[in-house]
Amino acid sequence: MVQSLQTKHPADQKPLDNVTVFIKDFVGVEAVTWGSDKINVSAVFLRDYPGPMDLKWEFTSLMHHEMTHVFQWNGEGKTPAPLVEGIADYTVLKANYFPPGFTKPGSGDKWDEGYVHTALFLQYCDELVPDFVAKLNKMMRKTYDVSFFQNLTGKPVEELWKDYKAKYANQPFEGIQG
Repeated sequence: MVQSLQTKHPADQKPLDNVTVFIKDFVGVEAVTWGSDKINVSAVFLRDYPGPMDLKWEFTSLMHHEMTHVFQWNGEGKTPAPLVEGIADYTVLKANYFPPGFTKPGSGDKWDEGYVHTALFLQYCDELVPDFVAKLNKMMRKTYDVSFFQNLTGKPVEELWKDYKAKYANQPFEGIQG
């Protein structure tokens, strides 16, 4: 599920035997991960989701995102939330569970806008440096610094963002490819 996030060395991975998923009545968000191994999914969101076939797809997408939070490092709380959420959406993108035609690559106002915009930027970084996101995740085990981007790519994140925006500035949008 989150293999694009993990390294192949067990010592670099979070030790985890179980994850508990609760389906509870709450509104406001589709799901939330808390602690290191608990996921709450909104029964209200699931109940009100249109179409039974789409629900299975949406639930799988949602679980990819939330399971990423279980397995990702966050610099012991130092990693900015938009990057944490962007990494979770990146794994959804890599698993081909993003809605087709959802958002154009190159969109967004800043690299750390979060969710889909950051996910697409991370996908670009992964094209430049194979396994970029897994390497970034490993670096975020104990701390976080924006210089991690330069350490991995040789360019500061602001320059990477400019290059990313330029790459997609005049390209037609044909939907997201994972």
